[in-house]
This record gives sequence, C-alpha cells and structure tokens, in this order.
Amino acid sequence: MIVVAGEALIDLVPRGTGALAALQPALGGGPYNTAVALGRLGSPAAFCSRVSHDAFGEALLDRLRGTGVDVSSVQRGSEPTTLAVATVGEDGSAAYSFYVDGTADREFTAPSALPPGTRAVSFGTCSLVLEPGASAYEELMRTAAGQGVFTALDPNIRAGLIPDADAYRARFKSWLPSVSLLKLSAEDAEWLGGTPQEWLAAGPAAVVITRGGEGLTAYTADGGEYTVPGERVEVVDTIGAGDTVNAALLHGLAVRDALSRQALAALGSDGWPELLGFAARAAAITCSRAGAEPPYAHELDG
Repeated sequence: MIVVAGEALIDLVPRGTGALAALQPALGGGPYNTAVALGRLGSPAAFCSRVSHDAFGEALLDRLRGTGVDVSSVQRGSEPTTLAVATVGEDGSAAYSFYVDGTADREFTAPSALPPGTRAVSFGTCSLVLEPGASAYEELMRTAAGQGVFTALDPNIRAGLIPDADAYRARFKSWLPSVSLLKLSAEDAEWLGGTPQEWLAAGPAAVVITRGGEGLTAYTADGGEYTVPGERVEVVDTIGAGDTVNAALLHGLAVRDALSRQALAALGSDGWPELLGFAARAAAITCSRAGAEPPYAHELDG
C-alpha cells in the first residue's frame, strides 16, 4: 500500500482567453492527482487528507473510489473545499492562484496510525504550507520515517502561498532527514536555492529533478547521475504532469520491490534509466490531454 498524504481541491481551468473566460471545475491538488495516478497504474493506494462534506468534496472522493484508491483514512469536515484558479500559458504551462481561507484540508490532524500494509507515504504541495494542517502533515512524515517507512516528497512550490520564503526554505531543509526520495522540478530547485548534492547529504537516498520536455535526472547518494530525455508530445497543458511523475516513480519502485533506501542505491545504471523513462512516458500522456488526466497501466504497456 502506498499512502498519499495531502490536499484535494478543485482546479478552475479557463476555457478561453481573458480575465472573464469561463472556468471549468476539475478535480485536483498535487497529492490527490498522485493518488489517482497510482490507482490508474494499478498500485494499491490510499489517500490521507481532510475533505469537505460539500458537493466538491463528494466528487473528489467519488473519483478516488472509482480508481480503486482506499479513502478510509480521509477525514471529513463542514469547511468548504479549496479552490485553485489556473492560468494556462501559450506553452501549456500552468500557474495558480488559491482560495484557501477556512478550507477543509487546512484542518487535517495527524492520524494515530497508517493503514495496515503501508510501504510508502508521499507528501507535498500546499498541504505542507498551510497551517495548522502543515504541521500535522510534517508530524506524519517524521513519524513514518521514524518507523522505517519509505517517504517521498515533492515540494511543488506555490510561491504565492508562502508568506516567508526564507522560513519555508529552512523548514524544507528540516524535512530532508525524514525523506527517502525527493522529487522536484527544475523551477522548484531554483526557487529553493540548493543543489542535489546538498540535499542528498541531508538525508534522501535519491533526488529526481524534472525539466519538462527536456527530461528527468536522478542523483543518488553514492554519486550516481542518470538522465533520460523527455517524450515528445503535443502539449495541451502540463496540469498534473509532475504528480504523474511522482506516481510513476513510486509505482515503478513498488513493482521492483525497491521501496527502501538500500534498494534505491542498488538500482544502478540499468534500473534508474528504465524507471525514469517510464515516468517520462507517463507524464507525456498526461500533458497530451487537458487537465490532470494521468494514464492507465494499459496505455504504458511496452
């Protein structure tokens, strides 16, 4: 079981140009998309979050159930669902503004235990920024790591939600001893101001950096560096692409029985390119269609 911990929200995606373009609601949130992608790939997965009782919340849970994701660890609340208004650029890249005051996912509390059979827990995005929930997710991360559970982190920086950049950067560094696999975009890496070697020295067994169409690179604690090119595709938008990479990496590691620090180190020059290539293909499919629509396993066969 791979547990994904973090927010579920509604993306409002413009269907046209201009400030008053019609907005189409879409189910989203980085951790939520990761959980959906894991379910579609066929990995046993569970979602750990707090979701509203409103109509958006019900729709979010319905999709998780429909992809086979366990929602028994989802807390419920009367608070509204978080909204994210997306702006899609000419190159398909997405930027967001958020409506987060008093929303359900901010009131998440750390569970007393992880679901039975948990092999890995994935964290990231807004859930590690917005208090008081952020401290609860941080507590869960440290607890899982202390129990020897494989942990994955994708900070997925949303700078507009971070009131004190320096404080967040310091907090990010404090998480690294509790992280097994760190995945982040080149833009995140630039914003954070560190290097893969610095982050590896602080704790993770591997760091994966995504560079959009240019591909992915993995850096390992033993000095390894492995790069694969991106898959060429006509990009509709990039919504959910990074979340798909998260899921593909975790799924690929689970299939290889490699959800441990020792197993990451043993992947080597054969395993890492194969794993990264799988993640690149999965992300390309997501980019080829509107919204966060990650691929199913059969779309990646072969």
